[in-house]
Amino acid sequence: MANAATMPNRPAPTLLAVSKTQHVDAITVLAAAGQRAFGENYVQEALPKIEALKALDLEWHLIGNLQSNKAQDAARAFDWIQTIDRAKLVALLARHRPPDLPPLNVLVQVNIDDEASKHGCAPADAMRLADLIATEPRLRLRGLMAIPAPHEDPQQRVQAFRAMHDLFDAMAKQHPGIDTLSMGMSGDFVGAIEQGATMVRVGSALFGPRVTPPQDASKQEPHS
Repeated sequence: MANAATMPNRPAPTLLAVSKTQHVDAITVLAAAGQRAFGENYVQEALPKIEALKALDLEWHLIGNLQSNKAQDAARAFDWIQTIDRAKLVALLARHRPPDLPPLNVLVQVNIDDEASKHGCAPADAMRLADLIATEPRLRLRGLMAIPAPHEDPQQRVQAFRAMHDLFDAMAKQHPGIDTLSMGMSGDFVGAIEQGATMVRVGSALFGPRVTPPQDASKQEPHS
């Protein structure tokens, strides 16, 4: 990460440790080493972890698709939601974010490669969602998130990262307070940083191969 960020005009990125399917003991080990930000894919899997580790004052990010009927729990438990891709979620999260907590940090998820199987809004719709988020005082627009298609050709991934950076720059002209471009995972974070990622989401490179998920967390939370 440090090497990739040595390119001109590239900020030092934030490391988000993807802790989905990981036991609280594994998270505690990383926290003891100084890691503060952790990403979870499923609300129901994350809630007991957040409760068990609340004394550590960690920062929790939801990086999986958010089902509408989980929005209330997510708004109360997480510090960041990275997967805003439709107006309905904006309204629900704003309604349920408790007033005694800071505004919820949110990212607009973009389906940059137009994959039918992927969540995220179309690039053309990202600004509309950003404008909507900016009107909600209980939400704080922080930027964009994407999961590019897993192309075997690294250059195709680079093109997707570059397109996201261009979209981020365009959004920053209208919303100058944004500061986060979340893209890049264990296998491609170097290319993402070189193209301007300010946050990378790394799981297996930190925790090792994924363990079998808990039974109640293995079910996909479908889009709704």
